[in-house]
Amino acid sequence: MGQNLKCIKKVVMDQRDSSPLKHFVLAKKKISTVFEQLLEYVQECSDFVEETCQNEDLHCIAEKEQQAEIQAYAEKLSVIREVLARRHMKVAFFGRTSNGKSTVINAMLRDRVLPSGIGHTTNCFLSVEGTDQDKAYLMTQGSEEEKSIKTVNQLAHALHMDQSLDAGCLVKVFWPKSKCALLRDDLVLMDSPGTDVTSELDSWIDKFCLDADVFVLVANSESTLMNTEKHFFHKVSERLSKPNIFILNNRWDASALEPEYMEDVRRQHTDRCVGFLVEELKVVDRDKALDRIFFVSAKEVLNSRMQRAQGMPEGGGALAEGFLDRLQEFQRFERTFEECISQSAVKTKFEQHTVRAKQIIETVQTIMDSINIASAEKRVLSLEERDSHVDRLDFIRNQLNLMTEDVKRKIKTITEEVASKVSVSMSEEISRVSTLIDEFRSDFHPSPYMLKLYKTELLTHVEEGLGKNLAFQCSSTVDTIVQSSQKDMIDRIRPLLPSSVQSQLYMHVPCRKFDLSYDLNCATLCSGFQENIEFQFTLGWTALVNRFLGPANAKRALKIVDQNFQIPRPLVSATSTSAGPLAQEATASPEQLMMSVASVTSQASMGVLITGGVMWRSMGWRMIALFFGLYGLLYLYERMMWTTKAKERTLKRQFVDYSSEKLRMIVSLTSSNCSQQVQQEMATTFARLCRQVDLSQKELGGEIDRLTTRIQQLETVQSRSKTLRHKATNLESELDSFTAEYLQPHQ
Repeated sequence: MGQNLKCIKKVVMDQRDSSPLKHFVLAKKKISTVFEQLLEYVQECSDFVEETCQNEDLHCIAEKEQQAEIQAYAEKLSVIREVLARRHMKVAFFGRTSNGKSTVINAMLRDRVLPSGIGHTTNCFLSVEGTDQDKAYLMTQGSEEEKSIKTVNQLAHALHMDQSLDAGCLVKVFWPKSKCALLRDDLVLMDSPGTDVTSELDSWIDKFCLDADVFVLVANSESTLMNTEKHFFHKVSERLSKPNIFILNNRWDASALEPEYMEDVRRQHTDRCVGFLVEELKVVDRDKALDRIFFVSAKEVLNSRMQRAQGMPEGGGALAEGFLDRLQEFQRFERTFEECISQSAVKTKFEQHTVRAKQIIETVQTIMDSINIASAEKRVLSLEERDSHVDRLDFIRNQLNLMTEDVKRKIKTITEEVASKVSVSMSEEISRVSTLIDEFRSDFHPSPYMLKLYKTELLTHVEEGLGKNLAFQCSSTVDTIVQSSQKDMIDRIRPLLPSSVQSQLYMHVPCRKFDLSYDLNCATLCSGFQENIEFQFTLGWTALVNRFLGPANAKRALKIVDQNFQIPRPLVSATSTSAGPLAQEATASPEQLMMSVASVTSQASMGVLITGGVMWRSMGWRMIALFFGLYGLLYLYERMMWTTKAKERTLKRQFVDYSSEKLRMIVSLTSSNCSQQVQQEMATTFARLCRQVDLSQKELGGEIDRLTTRIQQLETVQSRSKTLRHKATNLESELDSFTAEYLQPHQ
């Protein structure tokens, strides 16, 4: 007996740290970690796809439907994560009334937790699970109130039942994990009323059995399997595919009273149980059926374990013969049961979620691959488009530089041609200015006021006439040259512009008739003109001086004579001279002029004396009188012919000489001014065209910048999609590792 007690102590000293239930705990921890990572990954993918969809530059890379699909996966994974956190291993104990279901659970818990005894004791479903608290408590269905564990008898015992509870109610018992190592590993033990006390088997199965990982049929070894027990498990087998079922033939200690029949009875029970599991339920193969059938005495095991917990000898009290064998059988049941429920729970609780996680990963991978491919294709197209724009921009810049130099040379040539044309035409018109002045018709009167008005109108006539004549000779030719040059500029600029601008180019640079502006400004130019319409005799002193010395020297000489010799002569307007060529022509010194005057005077006097002497000798005084008579008649004739018309003709002749001289002075200036107009017109036209090219270059530059930004964004999307794709591969490897370690059967 002492040897047996030592063996018992050695067996019961078994450490729970090596419990197979740890397999489920570790699997739960790992799969929870994987799902945490998977949820973060899917949420990251959802955010990534959403950002991509919202970016207008990344159109058609990702779709709203993809983002919605991934977000739906994130929500599903969040629910699965919460479900996994609540997952636990569940074993349900069934059997007829008084077969010892509660006692078996108490033996496994090593304490009298559930009500037990003879007769019908358990009236409702009781679940026992661990709690981290130091005290035990219970909660009834539909209530969050924590009640004392002492009320379990009043709530669940058939003899003290609460009238508010029925057989289909659930009472949750929370037992401190510190008191029972079995409950430390997410294990829930479900006790049930007897299968022979209710007809609501279907509702029981639906409410409490569909999530059970292992079923334990507690039979009475003093009798045999009853139809009520078989019927219940037939119902379970219909709803669940091959449920894990253990059969405990309880109260096997009674066999010690009839040791001669022990083996025969054991064989009989074993054959019937194997037939029930293999042939009727078909839930296990025959070679494995014996591992599901056990012969135990739960009451003995409970008493032994409670004595040990109290520090008393485990073998104390009256123990039937063969107790050690029955204790080892119970421990073998616990070990086998733990291995089975751990493997079964891992498979039933995690396999479906693992498969679903792989499907989600595969779908997300497909989406990431599609985004990666789309972004890669868009990136290649964007690179090609950007390179095309860069080449186009370089071409435009080079062509514009070449064209600018060419246009500058052409403008220079044209302006020189225009200047020459205007200069020649203006010289020709100046030579014909007398005709233009002769064509002038207006009222003439020598009075100062009328004379001033006449000259103003004459100036206007000359300016308008010269302008019209110059325009007739030059404007048409110059306009043709300018129009041709502008058209050439447009034709050369057009290929450098976008097609949308090419058709509207003439709107930006309208081709209009170009008219030169000949700003002769005769009023200012001839403002110094002073007419001399006083009568001058042809053979008078002044006329003779003018004939011999020229108009300029004659005026200067006569002025000097008037100042030094006070020689009376007809008044000559001192203001008839003006600055410019007349002043420049009077370059002779006073001494030279005096010598010229003296020479002329002496020559005239000598001529008069000689002529007079000759005439006196040859013809006498009559001839002299005739000569002076004719001289006087000539003077009188000229005086009489000095009419208003003669004065007008004299003024026009004087104005012709004066204006021609002045106009010749501005030929170069006018031609230069006209060439400047042409240059400005062509330069303005080219500047407008260049402005359109600049706008096109700016648009191209902006498009290149936009494409560069888009390419960078596409590269980022491509890189992120690759990274997320690799993360999916890593998560898939984690799931494969979990499947290989926890879901696939080990050889």
